[in-house]
Amino acid sequence: MWQALLTTARRLLDEFGRAWQQSPHPALASDVSVVSAPSPRRFEPLTRARLTDGVAHTLFEEYARHRSGTRGTDETGWVLLGRRESDHVVVLATLPAGTQADAGHAHVLFNSQAQAVGSRIVRQTDRRLTIVGVVHTHPGSLRHPSDGDLRGDRRWVGQLRGGEGVFAIGTADGPEDDGLVAEQPNPNVQCLGGLRYTWYTLGTGDRRYRPLPLELTIGPDLARPLHAVWAVLEQHSGALDRLQRQQVGISCEVSAGPQPALLLTLSLADPETQLRVEVSEGEVRYLVIHGGDVFTATPAAERVDQAVYLLLAELARRG
Repeated sequence: MWQALLTTARRLLDEFGRAWQQSPHPALASDVSVVSAPSPRRFEPLTRARLTDGVAHTLFEEYARHRSGTRGTDETGWVLLGRRESDHVVVLATLPAGTQADAGHAHVLFNSQAQAVGSRIVRQTDRRLTIVGVVHTHPGSLRHPSDGDLRGDRRWVGQLRGGEGVFAIGTADGPEDDGLVAEQPNPNVQCLGGLRYTWYTLGTGDRRYRPLPLELTIGPDLARPLHAVWAVLEQHSGALDRLQRQQVGISCEVSAGPQPALLLTLSLADPETQLRVEVSEGEVRYLVIHGGDVFTATPAAERVDQAVYLLLAELARRG
């Protein structure tokens, strides 16, 4: 597990670090509200994790779905995004390991490039979000992080805000119930539908994990809409990554139609003109929107980033 954490953390933390040095009000879609606030001046050891009900639903529902699939015996996991407060974290988003993750009975290596793209999209809503920890599953009833987890996590948590991370282990040894109401037999344990999550924290210099009490609060999983298009995001993650890094005025959202799609919008020099890219499973559409008119374009390029730059060049040529 630790290789996955190191790879993902370095990539995402680098993104977050650059973003915190940039303007707090980047160009975003008009219907996205940006929240920005300074982090606490002093961090205390974590005393609890506050989990939104949206995040809790994601973790249990996707773990159950994973176990019923063809790779149900393999490990799986999620990177957690949230707000680091003085003595607790608020977990607000989950980024899945992904369909292209390297997983087996005893390991899961996250698709870090797709998670970097996903994190930038989620942070359009709240730029205070940062990595706060990782959840991953274990086969059988190993409810505690392994020795391998500990070796990697001890090297990793120092990069997190406050020098401490939140970790949870998912196992399928919870009490049998009707799957309607979760139980919390211990402060750091939550069970539902035969599944169990056990929560811990680990700080810089700690020799072992500490149980971390869990609280639930009302709120969303800000990344949940992305889960419906995660396979598409993974397929085009290289091109999307380059566009996000190179185009300051790019925004992204998920369509709510019967065919979920990623919608990329690039604002151009002409305030009445936009370039929109609709990326769905098996199809990419390029639209130029000028005033009330919509034009379909067919650039001669396979990769999304190449096609976008061809269109930008053509628009520049036509003035």
